[in-house]
Amino acid sequence: FSSEWNTYAQKTYEANFGEVPYGDITKEETKAAIPEHFDVLCAGFPCQPFSIAGVSKKKSLGRPTGFEDKTQGTLFFDVADIISRRRPKAFFLENVKNLMSHDKGNTFRVIRETLEELDYSIHYRVMDGQEYVPQHRERIMIVGFDRRIFHNAEHFEFPEATGAKHELSDILESSPNPKYTLSDKLWKYLQNYAIKHQEKGNGFGFGMAVLDGVTRTLSARYYKDGSEILIPQDEGRNPRRLTPRECARLMGYPDKYRLDAVSDVQAYRQCGNSVVVPLITAVAHNLINAMVLQL
Repeated sequence: FSSEWNTYAQKTYEANFGEVPYGDITKEETKAAIPEHFDVLCAGFPCQPFSIAGVSKKKSLGRPTGFEDKTQGTLFFDVADIISRRRPKAFFLENVKNLMSHDKGNTFRVIRETLEELDYSIHYRVMDGQEYVPQHRERIMIVGFDRRIFHNAEHFEFPEATGAKHELSDILESSPNPKYTLSDKLWKYLQNYAIKHQEKGNGFGFGMAVLDGVTRTLSARYYKDGSEILIPQDEGRNPRRLTPRECARLMGYPDKYRLDAVSDVQAYRQCGNSVVVPLITAVAHNLINAMVLQL
């Protein structure tokens, strides 16, 4: 079962996996389509403000967990709701690093307490994608196991840092389309914008990538001007943005992964919103091994 509300992301998913994901997971008809029995739930959710002030009632869903009161109106509530209803053996959640510090730590506290109230043991760690790809991308990984099955005895550990070095040059195309080179007008604008903010003491501006190093974090806004990761070019040419294929490589996707079902703009957005595939794979491998050892 898969769920994705964005129609363009649905098209890319269908092109690669042969099925159209269900739509908005917050709707009851979508939740009703979720299989009764499955082993692992995987999800991501926006780090939006959680309304937790004055929470005291514990009557959500007719269960004494109180998690609906704490997280009403956020997508995390729907994730918790599905976990509560279906009770998968384990789950794997991913989010931005700032989730831990959001609202002075209260947001993450509510998330952790909610999951523990549902009777799951929780493991979490902030991990950096640059262990697997040439991109600095810190994200929090949250893994949980059903206490009613594993009794807090699961042998799970996050993958340890390998110290592997990855270079941006390894994922660059040899002959990218000239259309990805910045126009004189855009390049001048970005330079002037950077100067203006430097004079104000701000760090805003473009980021010229180092070919033998790792890039900044790729964002969903990359399609606008590519300013956070610009590739230097020789022969007096303006720098260029990454191609959609290079963005996919930066997230660890194999070249067989199709991006052509949508426009470049949508492909950029999807890559910026994506997880680092080999990092997720490594954590998932350890999660499955922990399950197999216990079951």
